[in-house]
Amino acid sequence: MSTRAQQYAAEVVGRERLSAHLVRLVLDVGVDPDLGAGVEGAGAPFGSTGVPDEWVGLIVPGQFQSRYYTVRALEGTRLTLDVVVHAVGLVTEWAMRPDCVGDRVTITEPKGSFSLPPGARWLMLVGDLTALPAMARIAETTDLPTRIWAEVPDDLPAYLPSRAEVTWIDPPGEGASDLARVVEGIDWPEGEGYFWMAGESAQMRAIRKHLMRERRLPSTHYDVMGYWRGGAVRQPRAVDPGPIWRAGKAAGKTDDEIWADYDRQQAEASAQQ
Repeated sequence: MSTRAQQYAAEVVGRERLSAHLVRLVLDVGVDPDLGAGVEGAGAPFGSTGVPDEWVGLIVPGQFQSRYYTVRALEGTRLTLDVVVHAVGLVTEWAMRPDCVGDRVTITEPKGSFSLPPGARWLMLVGDLTALPAMARIAETTDLPTRIWAEVPDDLPAYLPSRAEVTWIDPPGEGASDLARVVEGIDWPEGEGYFWMAGESAQMRAIRKHLMRERRLPSTHYDVMGYWRGGAVRQPRAVDPGPIWRAGKAAGKTDDEIWADYDRQQAEASAQQ
């Protein structure tokens, strides 16, 4: 049985700059249902898992690595992804170009983890900018009383549903987060509920310990996920994978062979430094 994730072709049909750090992409996922021939499940239409924090892998032109993004919305064959952009990055440099509209991309089958326990009476969502799309979609799909803490550098007052009680928090600095301290100061509601959180990995580890040791929450009553790692300085790539990928595809090479070409050129570039 194949373990390779089902892949789908998509076309970028819309792009909108929501803020300094957030770009909305609208993809048509119905353009090529036969992509992935030979892979288990090939030919099946793209469909939602129904889990509100679901995510997909995105592979953009000139790349052969995926980056993962929350599904902000899926209406028919129109898939919306809100992409956090940085100074450099596999997807950032492409998504920052207005002419990416019309490009073909590849996405992988969606996966999600949000799971309300039976009898939950309230919902608390905590996250930074990377978690904002998931928090918005979760809040839209529940009738439970919902409180949100959003650590976001941009002004996005209308992004989250008005029915939720929202606390906006300024990040402590570029590429930094202080959500662990925020969670430690939360006034928790009575009764059983569900706590969902995503953001910087070190902050998430600290929060898991707090939930287990201090709050003593059952594992079925919370979900805490690290979406990114702080402290790592993003550097421009020594070797641009775009030309290697295009040349490899033109020559009929497999992805593994293109990876080998890329690794070899990376090693040669490192040896020359």
